Amino acid sequence: MASMYLDAMEFLEEEREAWRPYEALLELTDAQLEQPVEAAHGWSGRDLMAHLLGWLDVTLAAAKELAVREDSPTLQRRERETADPGVDALNERIRADAQPRSTEELREAFGSVPGELRGYLTVVPETRWVKHPAHLKAFLEDTTEHYEEHAGDLAAILEGARA
Repeated sequence: MASMYLDAMEFLEEEREAWRPYEALLELTDAQLEQPVEAAHGWSGRDLMAHLLGWLDVTLAAAKELAVREDSPTLQRRERETADPGVDALNERIRADAQPRSTEELREAFGSVPGELRGYLTVVPETRWVKHPAHLKAFLEDTTEHYEEHAGDLAAILEGARA
């Protein structure tokens, strides 16, 4: 169930704090980022970065749309695609799409996309996202709830890098 927020700043502050631990991935060397970690479902830090970015890119596109219009074709497409072909297929597509990207490009996006998303959300009318139950649910699923789902993966990857 989606949380209810009194205003956009409440969400933005919560999202910023939830994202902060993931910034530790930017401190890893390229070799550490490439190392698969069994305790993280065999993912590397690079895989986790690409996965989170894939969903943040969807959310950023939706925020850009909602800044200028009442609805978001991106969120409508996201809803259809999570039903068919399903989240696992979308995750695999995100992973495949990230393969040709350089680690430097991923680092740059990982360092900028979350802030860009927050920036756009400051100009989206609250009625279009934080006060809109369906839109808020999608934003939560792709940000704070998603970060929480992968906290164990992040911990395992960071622990693997220290080993």
